[in-house]
Amino acid sequence: MLIVEDEPYLAEAIRDGLRLEAIAADIAGDGTTALELLSINSYDIAVLDRDVPAPTGDEIAASIVASGSGMPILMLTAADRLDDKVSGFELGADDYLTKPFELRELVLRLRALDRRRAHNRPPVREIAGLRLDPFRREVYRDGRYVALTRKQFAVLDVLVAAEGGVVSAEELLARAWDENADPFTNAVRITVSALRKRLGEPWIITTVPGVGYRIDARPGAEPEAAGRG
Repeated sequence: MLIVEDEPYLAEAIRDGLRLEAIAADIAGDGTTALELLSINSYDIAVLDRDVPAPTGDEIAASIVASGSGMPILMLTAADRLDDKVSGFELGADDYLTKPFELRELVLRLRALDRRRAHNRPPVREIAGLRLDPFRREVYRDGRYVALTRKQFAVLDVLVAAEGGVVSAEELLARAWDENADPFTNAVRITVSALRKRLGEPWIITTVPGVGYRIDARPGAEPEAAGRG
């Protein structure tokens, strides 16, 4: 998700707290940076401080609504009067949380927004013997519980959501890590390899050489072809 907040310490604290919940987030300290990030990345949710340097959070919200993307917006601001909240919702906010706040409440609100955003897909997703509950962060394979690290779960969540489609390493890096991740890192390959071992045989995650990774609905094939990675 995208965090638009001009107080660096608060923005970093939110990002670090979300990371512990397996939620990857990018930070924009002003409106211009926020609009640039929105133009090149596909975010699930935007968390907006209304009072960031221009363009303001209100203008960013209006831009998101005008884009027709349907991206949920949570306004996170010190403006706590009723009129402020009313104007925020009129601008297109889906939720409104005033400062100071508890991180736990923010996480719960974000998960609720994500469930609404994904209301057309079942809360619990199943494919090829895998059962993944994104809200409880639980994974089962053929009825067997599989303990995963936060990062392994985040990667698997993206792959399962693709429903057998190929997901590039770049997309996994963007969605399961954050903008500070090194694009030349081996983190994706290493995480996918460890994830395969956790899920066990027959292998269910296959590599499409030069393209990316996918969940194989007919598991059992060699997980990585020539040029393994």
